[in-house]
Amino acid sequence: MALTGGASPPEEQPAPAEARGPFTLAVDVGGTGIKASVLDALDRMVAERVRVPTPYPLSPERFVEVLVRLARPLPAFDRVAVGFPGVVRRGRIVTAPHFVTAAGPGSRVLPDLEAAWSGFDAAGAIARALGREVRIANDADLQGLGVVAGEGLEFVVTLGTGVGTALFLDGRLAPHLELAHHPFRKGQTYNEQLGDATLRRIGPKRWRRRVRRALENFRVLVNFDRCYVGGGNARLLRDELALPYVVVDNVAGITGGIRLFETDAV
Repeated sequence: MALTGGASPPEEQPAPAEARGPFTLAVDVGGTGIKASVLDALDRMVAERVRVPTPYPLSPERFVEVLVRLARPLPAFDRVAVGFPGVVRRGRIVTAPHFVTAAGPGSRVLPDLEAAWSGFDAAGAIARALGREVRIANDADLQGLGVVAGEGLEFVVTLGTGVGTALFLDGRLAPHLELAHHPFRKGQTYNEQLGDATLRRIGPKRWRRRVRRALENFRVLVNFDRCYVGGGNARLLRDELALPYVVVDNVAGITGGIRLFETDAV
């Protein structure tokens, strides 16, 4: 499995001389790709991000193997932060909607994979494989930790393979709610109506209209002061939204990793 996102060296890279520890391996897990880099104490990436396509079918054991392979060419790190596309509590997986399928989102669910992921101690398994302390949280929660200002009620929406949401009050992460799996329109969820497969099928113009309607629904539901829109497809909205909406760079899924070690909410 080749790494992409720049020519990755065959062996561990040294961190820049001015970089300051502790160093955090930050991993952003998605339904189509898994990305990682190492951050220093000042939120700076000390190496270019590396990426591998998300393989399917993806068992928990294969998932850990992919993370080990992804980390291999990166600089040394002291701890690991992982953003995961599902519900996570105290390091264990509650739901993994992408990874219980045969070939990715939209394909059939495999009961054996569903059983394997349910309750899987992801933090423990990754810690044993990498020999470092591990914290793992929902990927939208992690992205939010990288962008929120810490003032008032702030809401995060990520638009990628699927849809993610996170909520913060005065910078404190609220318990995770899977709002993306609630009904949205025509008997389908936000996830189904706004995910990457639907974007490719209906095109950017219709997809943007749906996103604006979804954001208004979330505004009425949450009454947020600010809403951050991120994820790989947020780039299609840069000229479409005004305050209280802010489009943020997808790199926040990596840079939020340090904040994961500063919260007791996961």
